[in-house]
Amino acid sequence: MKRNYMLNNYINLAEDFRQNNKLFKSIEFLKKALSYADKIDKYEIVLKMGLIYDEIGNYTLAEEKYRHILEINPNEARAYYGLAILYDEQKEHLKAIEYYEKAIEIKPDYDRAYFFLADTWDCMGNKENAIKYYKKTIELKPDDFWAYINLGSIYEELNENEKALEMIRQAMAIKSDNFLALFNMGVIMKKLGKIDEAIDSYMLSIKQNNTYPYSYLNLAIIFKERLDYKYAIDIISLGIKNNEKSAFLYYNRACFYVHIGNLKLALEDALKAVELNINLMDYIREDEELDPIKEMYDYKVYFNK
Repeated sequence: MKRNYMLNNYINLAEDFRQNNKLFKSIEFLKKALSYADKIDKYEIVLKMGLIYDEIGNYTLAEEKYRHILEINPNEARAYYGLAILYDEQKEHLKAIEYYEKAIEIKPDYDRAYFFLADTWDCMGNKENAIKYYKKTIELKPDDFWAYINLGSIYEELNENEKALEMIRQAMAIKSDNFLALFNMGVIMKKLGKIDEAIDSYMLSIKQNNTYPYSYLNLAIIFKERLDYKYAIDIISLGIKNNEKSAFLYYNRACFYVHIGNLKLALEDALKAVELNINLMDYIREDEELDPIKEMYDYKVYFNK
């Protein structure tokens, strides 16, 4: 009885520390639990340790734990899945795919393995396989919000906008107030020429998450295209207020200021954009939209070094 009490106590403490993001303390108590564990309990504890080492970023120890599990049981799908995640995080995508497929071979209904296998194929640019495995994820888990979101994004990239719209609608049937779903809806509605619906979607996205800078940018660009530069500036200025480090918002506002003839503020924003992201310097130099500020003294001093 005492052995069981101590084992459960240490496992529960380890889980409490993990939930509170105190991962090293969690490992410490899992190690204590091992001394009270029988073969089956040790198996589960070692697997938990592998997961936590992965979270910590200690890939060597995580891999060691997963491979130890596979020595005990070569048919443990979770260990193959853990190895796949490790390789994915290290951008070794082909190895990751090999281990996701092994996990699926052992456990054909392993929806998380299908989901991340789809994501890995997407990272490698293989949209066909990504679509195939996101669809399989949805088949196994029809309420998988992120599978619909990611599949919709792929269809949008492929310009299959009606399919993209259907995926986003399916996602929003699960979570109607998610800012990213609303943002994606805005992107698709804009591409379909439904501008008012796009505006509504971007505004709702901002309401749900006012720190996502791309909602402000895309919304502002709609009003720029309508030649309503002052309202575009108001929108993107609000975006800057809530995202002070987003260099591309300053860059785009500089372009907007040029259109209303406020070259002083345009130059200030161009300088701020480069201060936040030096990689924007060449873009600004080459951007014809910003030509009116390029004869200004401060521009020449800063950009013509």
